[in-house]
Amino acid sequence: MIHIPILRAGLAYKSLNLARVSHIQTGEPLAVVSQANRGLIAKDLMEAKENKRALEDLSVSELLAICKKAANLFMESELPLDDTLQSPNDYIQQVSGTTGLPQSLCRKNMGKIRLVLDEMETVLGGLTRGLDLSIIDSGWGIQNGRPLSYLPQTDTLGAVLPSNSPGVHSLWVPAIPLKTPLVLKPGSEEPWTPFRIAQAFIEAGCPSEAFGFYPTDYSGAAEILLQSGKSLLFGGGSTVAPWQENPNVQIHGPGRSKIIIADDRGSRWEEHLDLMVSSVAENGGRSCINASGVWVPSYGREIAEALARRLVDITPKPLDDPGAQIAAFTNPKVAEGISNLIDNQLKVPGATDLTAKYRNGGRVIEETSCTFLSPTVIWCEDPEHPLANTEFLFPFVSVVEVPQDEILDRIGPSLVVTAITDDDAFIVDLHRSPDVERLNIGPISTNQISWDQPHEGNLFDFLYQQRALQVNRGQ
Repeated sequence: MIHIPILRAGLAYKSLNLARVSHIQTGEPLAVVSQANRGLIAKDLMEAKENKRALEDLSVSELLAICKKAANLFMESELPLDDTLQSPNDYIQQVSGTTGLPQSLCRKNMGKIRLVLDEMETVLGGLTRGLDLSIIDSGWGIQNGRPLSYLPQTDTLGAVLPSNSPGVHSLWVPAIPLKTPLVLKPGSEEPWTPFRIAQAFIEAGCPSEAFGFYPTDYSGAAEILLQSGKSLLFGGGSTVAPWQENPNVQIHGPGRSKIIIADDRGSRWEEHLDLMVSSVAENGGRSCINASGVWVPSYGREIAEALARRLVDITPKPLDDPGAQIAAFTNPKVAEGISNLIDNQLKVPGATDLTAKYRNGGRVIEETSCTFLSPTVIWCEDPEHPLANTEFLFPFVSVVEVPQDEILDRIGPSLVVTAITDDDAFIVDLHRSPDVERLNIGPISTNQISWDQPHEGNLFDFLYQQRALQVNRGQ
């Protein structure tokens, strides 16, 4: 059986405590994963400064060249997986088998990670707003005729990672060319991607000291968040809530992303139906940048009906089917619990499941020995209804109709808002809204990412602080 080890400064370590990762369909173990206890993590974090020196010995330009090599290795090569080798096809089948994400979507996510690695110079250009990256090497320099200095804020970047989608791992990889070692806690069902990325970097010439990989329990995850200088935390509302006020933890929680079709474009909503469908359903609806709400001042019921007719056609397929678009749930009870929660909330007046009348059978579907949730469209007549502004790990969307001058006061925190409008005054209001983190003006899918733009916080600003600097080197 495959063994996935702990990585301690990049070196493989087998623990006496092993956890099994099983195939979603057969229940057979695909791998055993070494588990790190809290004490081991704390001990290794004491070496953080020394590990960082290994990265500091390389220039940013050298690390960017390593990123390009790692991109091709990650996508195309056999890479070490303890005492065996993992091919790209092995990786895709393994990720799909333990997460329920169709293989076709695993391959797409693999391409996203490759793209970020390959285009890392562009990514850093966006994060640093065009900083001369050699300034990171020396800590200071002259750009546009003035001195600039940046001070690292941490010796490590911790990351408590999810299992929902491999593409999310593209968010922490810029830490390497930013000369910050990583302490990674993988999701329990998806250790494959962070481990493969680490191996691709090491094979490309990155110092192995840059990678700590610690499959662990809740206490181990807490140790990473408490003892790493800076950390990323991915998870649902209950997972991230205790850490919301910690300035050293950057939260990546529910996105509650939305599409707004303003008054001036409302009568032309049919032109944007494909955009709405892709925003809701792309990547199996598993991303925080999937739209979970469509907010409009008019035509709400018509839009909801049209979405229901389109989304209900997305049906479960075998995980190896090239046309598969929705993911299976690794735990059938989770799918049943989500469906029951939706049905219980529908007992509150003011919302209707419009997909119910178009699908054959219930929302929970058993196919090919897997459990799926059928895409669901909720028509909310009441913007205060509990289903008007929520998010689930499958294609789920609520359509809410309220006057345009109330929309921005009602939508709440939203990771992405796509606003389809040419109304200049409304666009100004959108720019000023503190609840909108990423803003798309015009028909741009919520899940369309520009990698030279920050995503849910700017990693460079998180890892570095600009320092006041004056230089007088005259006689």
